[in-house]
Amino acid sequence: MMTTINQVEVSIAPPKTKIHSADPLAVAKFSWDFMLRLEQHGVKNATPKILLCIGTDRSTGDCLGPLIGTKISNTKQNFFTVYGTLDHPVHASNLQEKLKEISHLYHKPFIIAIDACLGELENIGCISLGNGSLQPGAGVNKALPSVGNIHITGTVNVGGFMEYVVLQNTRLNLVMRIANIIAEGLSTAISGYQKQIAQGY
Repeated sequence: MMTTINQVEVSIAPPKTKIHSADPLAVAKFSWDFMLRLEQHGVKNATPKILLCIGTDRSTGDCLGPLIGTKISNTKQNFFTVYGTLDHPVHASNLQEKLKEISHLYHKPFIIAIDACLGELENIGCISLGNGSLQPGAGVNKALPSVGNIHITGTVNVGGFMEYVVLQNTRLNLVMRIANIIAEGLSTAISGYQKQIAQGY
């Protein structure tokens, strides 16, 4: 039996949720939290939903976004419009151009921004979901526009010193594990959310 999201649960959705990728229930926790946030923001089937996966395949630590974008694109879903894949990454050089394109093509799009991040040692491997925008490039001291109605980040390594080198020397295994959880969590959430809308919840 499918559990539905009620208004009490929506009203208490936390501003930010942190889930460790080693948690056996990571996918379930992620999909539930993501569904709560869609409901909280009043996202409907007709709302243009943009999955903006930021990063580049030229850096192991920074390829989280494009990996997720590629995985979701390969599922043949029609819930999200995906920007940012391994074939066509969205990164520092073209982010502003892509944001202009999204603004031109879609009326009041709901943007889910995804990016890798650096953080404290104890947070490596953690996935965070939060309301509002993220600041891409902040971890490597690049000034880029804030983006996203909600955001998803994966902490891939330690920040604070020689960030560019740290990203280049991040373990692909960790990045893949985080990407798999986020992609599976998004796919699970899509299925559940569409069923709820179809049933009139």
